[in-house]
Amino acid sequence: MLRAAQLAVNQINAKGGVRGQPLELRIADDSGNEDTAVRVAEKLYADPSVVAVVGHLTSSASIAAARVYGGGATPVAMISPAASSPALSGMNPYVFRVCPSDVQHGPRLARYAWQALGARRAGIIYVNNDYGRGIRGTFAEAFTSLGGKVVEADPYVPATPSLEPYLSRMRRAGVDVLVLAAERPGAELALREMRSLGLQWPVLGGDALTGIEADGQLAEGVRVSSAYLPDRRDERNAAFVADYARAFGGQRPDHRGAGAYDTVVLLARAIDAAGADRGAIRAYLAGVGHGKAPFDGVTGTIAFDANGNVPGKTVAIGVVHDGELVTQTEQ
Repeated sequence: MLRAAQLAVNQINAKGGVRGQPLELRIADDSGNEDTAVRVAEKLYADPSVVAVVGHLTSSASIAAARVYGGGATPVAMISPAASSPALSGMNPYVFRVCPSDVQHGPRLARYAWQALGARRAGIIYVNNDYGRGIRGTFAEAFTSLGGKVVEADPYVPATPSLEPYLSRMRRAGVDVLVLAAERPGAELALREMRSLGLQWPVLGGDALTGIEADGQLAEGVRVSSAYLPDRRDERNAAFVADYARAFGGQRPDHRGAGAYDTVVLLARAIDAAGADRGAIRAYLAGVGHGKAPFDGVTGTIAFDANGNVPGKTVAIGVVHDGELVTQTEQ
């Protein structure tokens, strides 16, 4: 997120900034922690030079921070590039996101499991937070409605030392797909223990697994739902991927970075059109796709609904292949 946001700022400032003034990023780290997110939000809220917030990353931190940004006498718009929990939807008029919510991720994974993999009995391991519970719930509802059965759904927390008991019970119960509504460390633990148990189920996961492709053979074949994949085929994205690679040593952006890039560019457009007043920026954003033209970004078309969501955004399925996450071609 930071790299891509800075890339966007650098590009905007190289063209003269906004209204003749340079954009500046103020960087804060919420550590993925709700209490820290609140303290960060309070600090940014109190700074009158902060006219909008790009973030937060995780659902739990975003939900906690959104209560701060949307309150008081001078609320400030927050646009999350990646927080997908349905609980963020419509929290207050100053909350937006440029990514699909779990309402889209879970059903997309369920349809893929049912149609592309032919799965009928699923096991779910989920991190016990807003993100994990969101993916678990929306997947289970959609998979069941298709005729499938969720045989077992088990929670974990980051300190959980082993997922082997869950995996062993699922083996006895007979599942044919494993859904990891998990963050990357938990997914890595599950994959290592699957290997030690000799389990070879197809594995699906939500977008919090992005980055697991760096684990090479351990993650080979894992399918991941994502709002964005860098091999997305359009000229705007191709230019962004090339610029990102030049700026950051050949690296590829992920959905979090692409979402942050789009957010900065969209905010620059809002400031250019409406000025740097917090309320005016929020009013501009609320009209994007309603009275104002949608915003065409590297992640696709952004048009906000009344709850600050982007219901028109679609979810792609990527597969880990040779250390990269690439768009899965469905048969």
